[in-house]
Amino acid sequence: MKRKRKTALLSVACGVVCVVCVFLFMQSVRGEAEAARAEALARYGGEQLEVCVAKHDIAAGQTIEASDVELKMWVADLLPADAARTVEEVQGRTPASPIMEGEVVVLKRFEGSASSLDVPDGLAALSVPAKDVQAVGGSLTAGAAADLYAVGGTATALLAQDVLILATSSSDSEGSSAELAWVTVAVAPESVQEIIDASQKSQLYFVLPAGSETETLPKTNGDSTEDGGDMQ
Repeated sequence: MKRKRKTALLSVACGVVCVVCVFLFMQSVRGEAEAARAEALARYGGEQLEVCVAKHDIAAGQTIEASDVELKMWVADLLPADAARTVEEVQGRTPASPIMEGEVVVLKRFEGSASSLDVPDGLAALSVPAKDVQAVGGSLTAGAAADLYAVGGTATALLAQDVLILATSSSDSEGSSAELAWVTVAVAPESVQEIIDASQKSQLYFVLPAGSETETLPKTNGDSTEDGGDMQ
């Protein structure tokens, strides 16, 4: 009986010692982690601030919605001086240059952009990538109406007709010879997702129907049909 009792007491003692060792080990690991975190924060300035970060790529000229950005903690010394601190600072604004996913949104991005697009009621402003060759030689100007096509491989599809042009990258450029990079259009809200998907999978082409006018293209002479004429 005495031997069994001693064995039981020894087992309990070993268990207590094991628990104490585990506790001390966890405290040591936690202390090392806290020390490493404190060292990292001290190295990069120590203070952290909450800033706006892009949740996905945002095209130049695209109107930023609340769902396009999120608030994240960022090391203060690694932040630009004009980093946006609240969603309200960027919501409803359009950047003059693209913002990449995971990038801190800085207010300088909005300098030189069309700060107040005149979007018709019931429509949504959307910017799509387009080079000169895709936009009638870069002659598109705000106020023009064009048909929008998606071209991928051997397939060509008409996405929208009589799309109102709101702005282009060349209209924000100081030099008139600047190469086109994007076009902002007014489209039906239900067409936004389709056009964005098409811009990711294929190339978009703007086509001016017969009778259309731009600042650099004279009005075509001759009769035009109501549907803008047929493309060959």
